[in-house]
Amino acid sequence: MSDGAAARRLRLPSLKGWSRLIGRPGRSLTRRLIWLASGWILVALILTGWVLTSQFEEASLRRLSVTLNDTLDEVIVATRVVDGELNTQPIQDAKTLRIYSGKYWATAEPAAGDQLVLRARSRSLWDARMPIPPSLGGRLRAAFGQAVTYNATGPAGEPIRVAATMNELEGRDQPVVFMAAIDRTDVDADARQFATLTWVALLVLGVGLVLAVLIQVQIGLRPLYGLRNEIIAVRKGQSARIERSYPLEIQPLAEQVNGLMDHNQEVVERQRTHVGNLAHALKTPLSVMLAEAGSSEGQLPDLVRRQTEVMKAQVDHHLRRARAAARAQVLGERTAIAEVLDEMAVMLERVFADKGVVIDWRAPDELGFRGERQDLQEILGNLLENACKWSKRRVRVSAGASGLGQMIVVVEDDGPGVAAERRAEVLKRGARADEDTPGSGLGLAIVDDLTRAYGGRLNLADSDLGGLKVMLELPAAE
Repeated sequence: MSDGAAARRLRLPSLKGWSRLIGRPGRSLTRRLIWLASGWILVALILTGWVLTSQFEEASLRRLSVTLNDTLDEVIVATRVVDGELNTQPIQDAKTLRIYSGKYWATAEPAAGDQLVLRARSRSLWDARMPIPPSLGGRLRAAFGQAVTYNATGPAGEPIRVAATMNELEGRDQPVVFMAAIDRTDVDADARQFATLTWVALLVLGVGLVLAVLIQVQIGLRPLYGLRNEIIAVRKGQSARIERSYPLEIQPLAEQVNGLMDHNQEVVERQRTHVGNLAHALKTPLSVMLAEAGSSEGQLPDLVRRQTEVMKAQVDHHLRRARAAARAQVLGERTAIAEVLDEMAVMLERVFADKGVVIDWRAPDELGFRGERQDLQEILGNLLENACKWSKRRVRVSAGASGLGQMIVVVEDDGPGVAAERRAEVLKRGARADEDTPGSGLGLAIVDDLTRAYGGRLNLADSDLGGLKVMLELPAAE
């Protein structure tokens, strides 16, 4: 493998890979912290469990190796060369004299290749043979004089640990192989028990650590939750500013939000001032023109008067729209819709008392418009005045929340209504359903513009009262 290929294979995952692992930026910060901490805890506990269980097993096998080496030494001492032949006397270990006791020894000599030929064995083996792997002879030659260990199955079917070594004896040219084995059933059981206890303990520890992380994250991020709730309260109109003090890490953020709202309010006030100055600058010349035209008779003065009235209405319309667009950006405004409807209904019933108009309105007391009172009065005033003007006697108004921070206001009358093909036309500036009826034709256009300035919608339909139904969608303050 080339150095470049090895570098490519060893390269760490990219930041994008890590971001996919712990979650996309738009996801919950709490979830990201919990998953990241839980992942590290899991990895650490798995590595800890693996190290502990492996070390315990290794320590147990080392203890077995000590016993096996002692047995090998006893067998080596008990083996002599008599008349060129191997002679091994029984060693002084009761377990090696009891059949299938779990402790065994044997001697062997190398044969052709890596084969070994058994020469003597302990009484505990009885008629069984010491298990010898095919490659044992080669391993012993490679590690001459050193013990080689391996696992095997004993004569009674039990798992055993075997140690073998190849040494030379005085009076014999060919080396001799000495083997000792011991039952490892108890050692394996102890290792399994230790592993079970270890993993259970680590599992309990892991659960406890994850719960601690959950509590720590909840407590640590509580100031952020508080800041979020205060911003929501400002957005809903329940508060004007962020008032609470926060830790050093996020206090600058709260101050920046307050500074942004102050700046926004300052910009809006400046726009209002400019709009007021513009209104004053335009209305005064228009008023003078109307006064001059009204003092004279003739076709030209009448034309000037009519066009000046249209110009004045258009100026008022655009000034109102500019003010509404500026106010719509201000946070923290809230207007109770029931109060405005009650005020409008009382006033318009008096204005249209000669027709006997009755305004039946329904709205929850807690329902609020997320905007300024003046704009809501402008919107509802135009709609109700238009409905009273065209109705026979009855006007019906209903308002309610529609979810997702919106509310619906429906205004209906029992008048002649508007044909479906003309509904888009009457929303245009200066358009009127009846040219013989007094008015500038800006009522519904003003309502539509103000509604759009607040991000709402206006729709026209047929009412079951027989006249026009105006459906208005506006932002609601919770």
